[in-house]
Amino acid sequence: MIFATAGHVDHGKTTLIQAITGVDTTHLPEEKKRGMTIDLGYAYWRQDDGTSIGFVDVPGHEKFLSNMLSGVGGISHALLIVACDDGVMAQTIEHISILRLAGCPQITVILTKADRVTPERIEKVRSQTTDVLANLGWQQPDFFVTSAPSGEGISALRHYLVNLHQQEQQHPQWHKRFRLAIDRVFSIKGAGLVVTGTALAGQISVGDTFWLTGADKPVRIRALHAQNQPVESAGAGHRIAINITGDVSKENVSRGDWLLSQAPNYQSHKILVSLIADKPLTHWQPVHIHHGTRHITGRVALLNEANETPQLAELILDEPLWLVDNDRLILRDISAQRTLAAAKVLSLHSPRRGKRQAEFLAWLHQLDNADSVSANLALCLPKGELSLSQFSWAQQLTESALTQLLATFDLVSVAGVILSKENADNAKQKLLDTLEEYHQQHNDQMGVGRSRLKRMALPTYHDELVYYLIDQLRKEGAINQSRGWLHLPTHGLAFSPEQDALWQIAKVYFEQSEPWWVRDLANEMKNDEKVIRSLLRKAAQLGLIIPIIADRYYTHQSIEKFASIIVKYNESNGSVTAADFRDELSVGRKLAVQILEYFDRTGFTRRKKDLHILRDKGLF
Repeated sequence: MIFATAGHVDHGKTTLIQAITGVDTTHLPEEKKRGMTIDLGYAYWRQDDGTSIGFVDVPGHEKFLSNMLSGVGGISHALLIVACDDGVMAQTIEHISILRLAGCPQITVILTKADRVTPERIEKVRSQTTDVLANLGWQQPDFFVTSAPSGEGISALRHYLVNLHQQEQQHPQWHKRFRLAIDRVFSIKGAGLVVTGTALAGQISVGDTFWLTGADKPVRIRALHAQNQPVESAGAGHRIAINITGDVSKENVSRGDWLLSQAPNYQSHKILVSLIADKPLTHWQPVHIHHGTRHITGRVALLNEANETPQLAELILDEPLWLVDNDRLILRDISAQRTLAAAKVLSLHSPRRGKRQAEFLAWLHQLDNADSVSANLALCLPKGELSLSQFSWAQQLTESALTQLLATFDLVSVAGVILSKENADNAKQKLLDTLEEYHQQHNDQMGVGRSRLKRMALPTYHDELVYYLIDQLRKEGAINQSRGWLHLPTHGLAFSPEQDALWQIAKVYFEQSEPWWVRDLANEMKNDEKVIRSLLRKAAQLGLIIPIIADRYYTHQSIEKFASIIVKYNESNGSVTAADFRDELSVGRKLAVQILEYFDRTGFTRRKKDLHILRDKGLF
């Protein structure tokens, strides 16, 4: 178990820890010279069962409050130190406020320097501290009266801390992905690079590979120390020193970086949060933002009225952060003099529009109250398609946890994207409605290619997801496909008897050679050019022949042959050029360009300068 100290400067935090553990947590020369804690200090108290109780000694002076904020993240129990001679001071209240905003649920009060005051003074300080804590949400905390020089109360306090340690249960974030906010980096001769921090979630073992954000590279775990003891594995709630090896150096890593179980999904620049503040913040207020062991600046954009609960806001970060859902950030004023609020992360994505609409704010309110991953997913699914990689990152789900979660929902899952069954049914209906509308507006056309139908009906959806829904509709018989064109079963075209007789003659010419210009074929068939133009247009609508440009037609078999050439070049070279196509077919460059431009228009390929890149392999 790990305890963090809190309290005003010179109230005896470091001395108390040394009295309990025998360890002096000051490690900087400046700290020893000035007799005060500047940076985070650590001490470990070995127990008879082989485990250790850890202590994080945080600075009490307001100048080093950012270091204090780096030390309380992930701590579930704090020891509030109040000197009996001074009583509750300004920094005492500041630290209590920070503990509340950081989500620390338990506080034990330790009154120090009892040997310097009368019993009446001790009771007055006890009453004063009780009132301050009660106002901030802590009712009837445990109290200990101590004196480090005389040893008064130390034995009882030690016994109390041991009992708490023995009652400690598994950390609630134990089964999430591993996350550790780095607070120290140093090298040890013969061992190499070491980083330290408190694990906020997950588990880590010797030999595992993890991702180091500062270096943006994977590293391997060579050795571990948890609670100042060599171990093979450790996890959430443990204070860990990690000996890492890989293509990294000390210069690549610093306080504020993260060690993660896998490469992170993305950094956040704008996030949606709910605020816990004693006094309302103002719109567009500049703030200092503390997260993990990192400290940046940013602005608060309020989304609802200041008197509404919860207060919802968008945080615009001056530098990106590695955030996940439900992370807590501490906000201080831009002069770094006052702690203003805590921000709970509700969403890592802030939409460009509609953030202040009543419906969206109600949804954020529901996210704020969601008490499980399942509840969060149930709120996100109605919004539309959901990226599994983004959701599992935001919720820090392991692969097995994600699989178990998805099994409890009725979903469509394709290519790393999920859609609720209800939204999938709505999307399929949208495809059918769009196809019906197309038939009404273009009744002389057989249908559309699937990529074009996707762009017309569901432009924002993932391609593979829409293609999967189209395939489902085909299997259900709701959509037919004729020579690559999608159409409703009720939609069809047919030759008139006169046209059918004429087509039987024209078909022989196409079987003998191609392509055919309308004028040339009319001359060969000794028929009126207008009649042949109408005939070939109807044949094209039926998918029997295809115009690559106006009045110039190929058979469907030839177009499929051309498509196979394009696929071949894209698989080998990533694209095809007019020169490739010209040489492959032994035709002129002008015709090669016309054919490739036809495929660009259909959506089979897309043009990028002189390259034609495969877009929809399933069209032909």
